[in-house]
This record gives sequence, C-alpha cells and structure tokens, in this order.
Amino acid sequence: MPVATVQDTFALRRSAHALADLLGADGQDAVRLATALSELGRGLLGAEGLGAAFDLCPEPVPALRVTLAWRGGHRLPAEALDAAGRLLTVEHEQDAAGGRVRVEQRLGPDPGPGNGLVDRARRLLAEHTGPSALEDSRAQTRDLIAALEQTRAQREELRRLNQELEETNRGVLALYGELSEELEETNRGVVALYAELDEKSQQLREASEAKSRFWANVSHELRTPVNAVVGLAELLRTDPDAPPAERARQLSLIADSGRTLLSLVDELLDVAKAESGTLEPQWAPLDLRAVLAHLDGTLRGLARPGVALRIGAAPAGAGTLLGDETMLVRILRNLLSNALKFTEQGSVALDARIEPADDGPPELVLTVTDTGVGIPADQQERVFEEFYQVRGAHQRGRRGTGLGLPYARRLAGILGGTLRLASEPGRGTVITVRLPAHPAAPAGTRRSLLVAVDDDPVFREVLRPLLHGLAERVVEAVDGPSGLAAVRAHRPDAVVLDLQLGEVDGYQVLAGLRADPELADLPVVVLSSATLTAADRARLAHARAVLPKSGLTGARIAAALDAPRPADRRPAPPGDGA
Repeated sequence: MPVATVQDTFALRRSAHALADLLGADGQDAVRLATALSELGRGLLGAEGLGAAFDLCPEPVPALRVTLAWRGGHRLPAEALDAAGRLLTVEHEQDAAGGRVRVEQRLGPDPGPGNGLVDRARRLLAEHTGPSALEDSRAQTRDLIAALEQTRAQREELRRLNQELEETNRGVLALYGELSEELEETNRGVVALYAELDEKSQQLREASEAKSRFWANVSHELRTPVNAVVGLAELLRTDPDAPPAERARQLSLIADSGRTLLSLVDELLDVAKAESGTLEPQWAPLDLRAVLAHLDGTLRGLARPGVALRIGAAPAGAGTLLGDETMLVRILRNLLSNALKFTEQGSVALDARIEPADDGPPELVLTVTDTGVGIPADQQERVFEEFYQVRGAHQRGRRGTGLGLPYARRLAGILGGTLRLASEPGRGTVITVRLPAHPAAPAGTRRSLLVAVDDDPVFREVLRPLLHGLAERVVEAVDGPSGLAAVRAHRPDAVVLDLQLGEVDGYQVLAGLRADPELADLPVVVLSSATLTAADRARLAHARAVLPKSGLTGARIAAALDAPRPADRRPAPPGDGA
C-alpha cells in the first residue's frame, strides 16, 4: 500500500492492527505493531515512492513482517527509529538510491495456508480505508482502554498464580519475572499511545484556533462596510433636504462600501474554491506588458505620501506567454497592496525577468520589494496561515483579513509555481514568485485534425464552426465507444470531449486514452455544463483543461489545447517547509 499522505499513515496503522488481529496476534502485540508503524510512517512521510509491503512468514515461527521502502535520499529520523525500536525489533538500511525499514511481529499458533486466512488478509488490505484523524483518535482510545483492561487482568492472574504456587518459590519467581517483562512492554505501548493522543489533541487545538481567527477577522471586516452602508443610508432617509452634492458624496461612500464588501466576499469564495481544488487556471495568451501597465494604473493611488511605487518593464524577449491573467493579476495585486499598506517611507517595486530552468520551460520570476516594517523571523511562515495577522505595531491602523499572502501562494501553486518570502524587521520584505513561462502559440496556428466527442446534436452545431476555425479537419463522434475508435483510427492532434455521454461517459473515455501508451500524451480538453466537485476534478487531472460549455469560444479552446501538461504545471514541494 502507498504511504503518501497523513491519511495514508492512519490507514497503515489501522490496517496493521486489523491484519495482526486476523492472523491471531495477541492484542498487545497488535497495538505495538500498529504504534511502531505509525511512528515510522510519520517519520518517512514525504519520501519519494514510500510504500508498505505486508508478508506472512510461516517458518520458522509464524510472523507478520511489514517492510517500508522508499527511493531517494530521505532520511528516517532517529526519534522515529528509536520509538519503534522500543516496541519491536527494527531492521534499517539506507543508501543513496533509497532505504528500507522492516519490523516483524510473531503470531499465535501456525494458522496454516489452507484455512483461507491468506485470501482474507489480502481482501482486508485491498478494501481497508484509512480513518479520519478523529476516528483514529477514537480507535487509539479504544486500544488504550483495552490495553489497560488487559493489564488489570494480568495483574489479577499474577496474584492468583502467586497464591497457587506459594510452595514453589522458584517457579513463582520465574513466572513473576516473565510477567513483569511483559507488563513493562505493555506500559511502553501505553506511553506511545498517550504520546499519539497528545499529538492529535494539539492538532485539534490548532484547528480550533484557526476557526476562532476566521470568525474574529471575517466578522470585523464584514461589519465595517455594512455599518457604513446602513449608517449612510439612514442619513439619506432622514435628511431628504440635503444638498445634491452631499447626497452624491454619501451615495459614493455607500457604493465604495458595497464594493469593499463584495470584494471581501469574492476573496473568501475564491479561497474556498482554491482549498477544495475547484479553482482551475483558465489558460489563455497573456500579455505581460498589459498586466504590468494595468497594475501600475490601478495601484498607484494606494501609495502613501513619501512612498514611491515602481512597476518595472516586461523583460525583453518575453513575448506573449500562456497563463491565467486573472490569477496572475490577483497574485501581484495582493502582494503590491500588502507592501503598500505596510510601507510608510521609501519605495515598493515590482520587477520581472525570465530565467532559464535546468529542466522544463523557462521561469517567469516576479519580485516585489518594499522598505516597510518587515516581518520577524518567527512569524515569516505564520503569515501564510489563513486569517493570521502579525500582532503589535505591524497591524496598528492597518485593516485586513489575513488572506492576502496565503491566497497568493495558493494561486501560485495552482499555476505550477512557487512563492517565497524573505524579510527583516525595519528594513523591508522581498517576495519572489516563480512561474513556468510557457510561450503561447502564434495567432492563427492551425492543427491538422481534431476529434470532437459529444452526444448532443444541437451543441455539435455550435461547436463545429469553433473547431473548424482551429483545424483543417474535424472528426465528430456521438458517444464514448465511437470517440475512442475515432481517436485510435485517425490519430488526431487533440480531442475535445464532453463529459455526459451516456453509458460510456467522458471519464471512461479519458481513462481509456490515458491507459494507451500511444495516446497518453494526446491533449484533451473536457467540456461540461455541470458543476464539478473536487473528486470529479481529480478524475479529470489528466485533461489539459476543463471548460464550461456556456460562453465557449475558439480562442479559449485553442489556449486550453496549448496549456502545459498537468504533470508540468504541478508545483514542486516548497523547500522551506511551507
């Protein structure tokens, strides 16, 4: 089973516990095995290709062996290795190519291969899904209660044996020593369970703090423009004889407050979409010079007296890039407005350049530099937590929701890039955004052949002229099977695919194309009139883009076909632990 997320470590723990129970292991042994794997899994989380293999070893003593293997130079923390070693015997080896760590738990009497246990164990691993953090905490509590009950039962058994074997002092001492050692191991398992419960409790406390920050900030930011709208509207209502100029001024203030309120709501909705995975880039030719000119015109009025705003020119040779102009403008507007808000003297500058990359397309590097108050070192990662704001002089007289920087970093990740921050209190802040600089296809570029798959004859009439403007020839298919057959027969330059196709839908067609090595790299643009969930979009991750049928144009289809492949625009993990 793969171990790639925190959820997978929960699944690993519960799978090991359930499998040990199925194969006849003692209850405490099952707890020890699950706890040791939980420690190792969390310590190795993030390692490339990390996976767990379960083996039933019948000889010389029946045992369940679990091996965690990974590729690359990820190092297993000594704390995790020591914690697991206190519960079970651990074998660990590591080299430049990867590593492996193995634990083995003895089972009860030989179950034998003929009673179906092996097949049942395989089905259990295939069907078992990891619990949520809350469910895992509850399961750990149940394990703890069971361990305590078993400990109490062992103590009662020890007392009874001492009474029965009182005449044989040597036997009593031998039995007592054996039971004492087992009790010590049980206590170590209990300590490990307590430590894991403490960790879950800390996670719950952090979630509660984030929720409290959300309500405090959002309620304040929403209440301010609403109070302004209500108060000004009441003034207009109670003073019908006010001069026209005064009424116009009050109406202008009401409109400004309404726009502020609408902007805040839009920002909250966009953050929610980004978190749920439903915010997708709309790839289109991007004129960087126009973007920079727009930012210069809209933000220059926000600078305080004594603060110079400088927007640099587009880098030479940038040409027309492929990107999402709306997302790029939002990233830069958030960063620049934030810099202007916290800069009282000096300057705020935006510079752009193109840098070659070791592998993949060149990078567009955008740097926002200010001479503002700066951010303390211990707060520089916390400012990327949603709704978090630095306390003290940094916030005095400066309103905000604490969404700007987290939202900008999330949008940069959606576009396949990264956002980094460096700051020094009293000297200012530098924020660097790196995005893949995909060049846009020249205007008028035509493809030789496109395949369009859609079962709605009316929509095909709408789609047909759009596609003929993009390709010399268009082949139409009316359902999933005929669409797959047309692609395999004609080998087109790209596919335009509807999702709702009947029995064989667009998801299955896309999966069929991806499973064929000769068609796996074929650009596919998906069209849908339905609202897609995060799970739906995950199933469509192989497509170049997902476009709504409403407002569809040939230019949007062309830009989507030119968009980078999904694997190329997936952001790399931040190196600073963010």
